Amino acid sequence: MPARRPETEPTMEYNTNRIIWHSRRGMLELDLLLEPFARQCFDALPAAQKQAFQQLLSCEDQDLYAWLLQRTDPPDPALKPIIAQILAHAAGQT
Repeated sequence: MPARRPETEPTMEYNTNRIIWHSRRGMLELDLLLEPFARQCFDALPAAQKQAFQQLLSCEDQDLYAWLLQRTDPPDPALKPIIAQILAHAAGQT
């Protein structure tokens, strides 16, 4: 019988392969930012950041493009830290 998780631990589990697949957007600019971040960083993120990245992937491509190119800010301030991490990773700072 598998061990029970403590009640304080989030129960959300992430399928990394599915996250990587959803990171392929079909827009080259987004693919170059999101897919390498998903492959190289997603597993090491804390649960809250994993959830923010998954939320980011549910957004429209045009919004993602504007946010990742820093043309506009996302309406949800909780997305700003994960966007900053993606941009830092792309710049080679992580």
